[in-house]
Amino acid sequence: MERWLDGRVAAVTGAASGIGRATAQLFAAEGARVVIVDQDAPGGDATAHLIHAAGGEAIAVRADVSLAAEVGAAIRTAVAHFGRLDAIFNGAGLSGRRWGDGPVAECTEEAWDRVMAINLKSVFLGCKYAIPEMLKAGGGAIVNLSSVLGLVGGDADFATHAYAASKGGIISLTRAIAAYYAPQGIRANVICPGLIATPMSRRAQDSLHIRSRLAQLQPLTGDFGHPDDVAHAALYLASDQARFVTGAVLTVDGGWTVH
Repeated sequence: MERWLDGRVAAVTGAASGIGRATAQLFAAEGARVVIVDQDAPGGDATAHLIHAAGGEAIAVRADVSLAAEVGAAIRTAVAHFGRLDAIFNGAGLSGRRWGDGPVAECTEEAWDRVMAINLKSVFLGCKYAIPEMLKAGGGAIVNLSSVLGLVGGDADFATHAYAASKGGIISLTRAIAAYYAPQGIRANVICPGLIATPMSRRAQDSLHIRSRLAQLQPLTGDFGHPDDVAHAALYLASDQARFVTGAVLTVDGGWTVH
């Protein structure tokens, strides 16, 4: 039976853990040859090992996704190794709390700059270097990872305004790319997850207060989502199943944004 990404080459940033790892594994299981791009070299290698162990093809490339030279080199490595690039999932991101992200009047400049570099500039760079290769291949699919906080304001428990701004920027950038590159066969879509059980959400997972709010925040399950929930959305958007879909903002949030 034909798999959804047979014959495709996909780059996945932030694939050393969490949503990125789950997406890289699912893309490979569905036939893609995967290029894992992450600053965490051991984590990236571990993801590649998991893919190889399951019978898939992958290489891991260490790169700081906020640096143009390193992102460009990663994309060139992908094409040199696999011959083409058909899709990119820009999943790298971080929380800026440790550097002082918070309500705008309290957010530190260091947190703002770091969050924008890793969360938003990285998406710009991933698209900047992936799109020329996709055009050579006759088209392609871009899937960018945002957040529900890019769509709605967070209350006191989620008042990280640099993070929210970076995620809102991803939505605007994705839709601008979708509009401009549609005639050239490139689709660009964005996923906005709610609270997903990943290493980055450990603070929320460990908070009894936030856990007590899950039935209100994510009423569909009253629990955290799983990285695979987001990975399956990314698979759909990267595949020909979504060939008539571009500029979409797909929430994977257990109902967070419907109330």
